[in-house]
Amino acid sequence: MSPQEIEDGLLFIGGRWREAADGARREVVDPSTGRAVGTVAEADAADVDAAVAAAREAFETGPWAATSGRERARILHRVAGLIRENADELVRLESLDVGKPVALCRPVDVMTAVEQYEYCAGLAQTLDGATRDTPLNAFAYTRREPLGVVAAITPFNFPLILSSTKIAPALAAGNTVVHKPAEDTPLSALFMAQLLQQAGVPAGVLNVVTGSGQVAGEALLGHPGVDKIAFTGSTGVGRHAAAVAGRALKPVTMELGGNAAHIVFEDADVEKAIGAIIKGFVFNTGQFCMGGPRLLVARPLYDTIVGALAQAVPGIPVGDPRDPATVVGPMAAVRHVEKVEEYVALARKEGGRIVCGGEPLNLNGGYYYRPTVIAGLAPDSRVVQEEIFGPVLTVQPFDTEDEAVALANSTVYGLAAGVQTTSLARAHRVADRLQAGIVWINDWAMLDPAVPFGGVKDSGYGREYGPEALASYTRTKSVVVSLD
Repeated sequence: MSPQEIEDGLLFIGGRWREAADGARREVVDPSTGRAVGTVAEADAADVDAAVAAAREAFETGPWAATSGRERARILHRVAGLIRENADELVRLESLDVGKPVALCRPVDVMTAVEQYEYCAGLAQTLDGATRDTPLNAFAYTRREPLGVVAAITPFNFPLILSSTKIAPALAAGNTVVHKPAEDTPLSALFMAQLLQQAGVPAGVLNVVTGSGQVAGEALLGHPGVDKIAFTGSTGVGRHAAAVAGRALKPVTMELGGNAAHIVFEDADVEKAIGAIIKGFVFNTGQFCMGGPRLLVARPLYDTIVGALAQAVPGIPVGDPRDPATVVGPMAAVRHVEKVEEYVALARKEGGRIVCGGEPLNLNGGYYYRPTVIAGLAPDSRVVQEEIFGPVLTVQPFDTEDEAVALANSTVYGLAAGVQTTSLARAHRVADRLQAGIVWINDWAMLDPAVPFGGVKDSGYGREYGPEALASYTRTKSVVVSLD
């Protein structure tokens, strides 16, 4: 399938490319220009039925059902190799689809996907059971078995990474997958279907249905042939997805919204802290559920940090994602820019002071917003408490460690948090008290396939990455053999 055919994408069901059952299609828009670059098939419930049926057949009677963990590992290693070989095309598609700067897309998005498939390839051979000592006159042991058909539903902000975090462990454990990528950003999902097929993944093991959440997503969530739901997205949609899964008693993994606090104590290395702060809120144009949009600064450093940000942030290169010098590209859709505009307007009403930014950037018809720093908001401000999901940073002072922890834990979210300090004791002490699934010390967004992440509170439950992720795609069966 050529790059042009990918951009005019078909559904991938049962190892074949096909139009939607009713022939419907939707446009794919380049967010750097606001112009359509092609169309993809718009799946409906009939297409989802076909995809789930193909996945079910591949799981129960197809070659995947009899594939050993060692052979699955070989296939996943081949997938990783093909991602490396096709890195240029994946960078192009992610940049075209999401607006990711090419300078960051290769080392972050593409290489993370490579490493995830390589890591899961290693885990595919470790699905061992255990013998259990028991007073019964019996031999007892456990087996770890795949769940069946997994519905992988992924968001717009990291299409390649967040599909890999679901598809790679699901396949490593022996499951089959129906993937529904975000309606705005389907291109890399279609290209990856081609790469997995080339790597030797049998027909029906991976199926990709593009389309809206309201139609294709709903059909997949409620489908009786799906055995597990793996979802990343907003907390509101996640609640609905979990409720649907709960009615059918299906296991779920939910990685939802975030609004992480980044705490800078008075003993922090200021220069390193500034770099981590900026990375924490402008990375991926702020469209990062584990971003750090809430900055909490010890009062003795408050003016210094705010002043440094006022000097540094306006100089961050914002522009065409295909320009290697660009650090911040466009937002993924015009509605995301409008949401940021609403929150910045609300910040002004709530008494916030715009330190820098605070307005869209008119550039080539694209969806750009200037990185924005806001000071002077109350801790209970909506702008502080709610997830903006854009390049916006709020800054608040604190006086004590207890106050910093209380402010950090004051929102409904709990996906990530960060601490800047040169005190090892304080780093461990504060990390222990923060209500977050992952805590970074003296940097931001240090992620690796071996290190699990996920949320608490309204940020969801379950874990991506690490052996914890693989375990969530299996069930344990106990076998007890009488020795009488």
